[in-house]
Amino acid sequence: MMQTFVSPQWLHDHLDDEHIVIVDCRFVLTDAEAGEKAYQEDHIPGALYFHLSRDLSGEKKKHGGRHPLPEIDDLVSLFSQAGIDQSKTVIAYDDQDMAYAGRLWWLLRYLGHDNTSVLEGGYSAWKKAGFAVTAELPSPVPSAFVPAVRPDMLVDVQGVRERSPETVLLDSRAGERYRGEVEPLDPKAGHIPGALNFFYKDNLTSELTLLAKEKLDERIAPFADKEIIVYCGSGVTACSNLLALHAAGRPDAKLYAGSWSDWVSYPDNPVATGDE
Repeated sequence: MMQTFVSPQWLHDHLDDEHIVIVDCRFVLTDAEAGEKAYQEDHIPGALYFHLSRDLSGEKKKHGGRHPLPEIDDLVSLFSQAGIDQSKTVIAYDDQDMAYAGRLWWLLRYLGHDNTSVLEGGYSAWKKAGFAVTAELPSPVPSAFVPAVRPDMLVDVQGVRERSPETVLLDSRAGERYRGEVEPLDPKAGHIPGALNFFYKDNLTSELTLLAKEKLDERIAPFADKEIIVYCGSGVTACSNLLALHAAGRPDAKLYAGSWSDWVSYPDNPVATGDE
């Protein structure tokens, strides 16, 4: 089974392995086409491109959040066309704090594909190491992706409402959004009552690599033995927190996929502001 993260050197050493599928997940929330344009300019040789909104999210509806999960059949089709099957190891990367690569990592694991890792440090680390890049687009050979869905990895709004008092709910957003001081994306500001602020970027070094395990252990020590549910604004940056928790020995942490954008779509759901 793969580690949660691989280094640029590891990927470079395995670049010609026919059992490796590399996926570029770069995306910019304020410019939905910027990631794909950057991919077309240059990317890791052999890498495919998955778009957050078109490929890694489903159709937006009244509820479900800004980036709802795709339908299982759509993911199966996407992964099959990409040549992903049980024999393949998927390496995902982005250049935005590992959140978008983390989304793909989580989706693959949710569908039962554990042989998936995230490139530590992202595309910047690859280029900093001096490894080759290309603008050439790959031609994947389709395969048959067979899902084995793990519903226990996921929590919906009802599950959050009815969670045990002992369950820890982690809000992955920046402190000012958690406290309700600003809200640039959703109609209400604040957080789910009882949630703790656990900003996902605080798991990373200045070079976008994961903190040393002892520092991660310190961060999760207050709730290391509790059930954990993680959310963010729309279920994307929460995946960066889930990556860190997985690396710290908590692969059982669950995702509230709809996250804050889903929570506030229900008028009767309570909202808290300030620090808990």
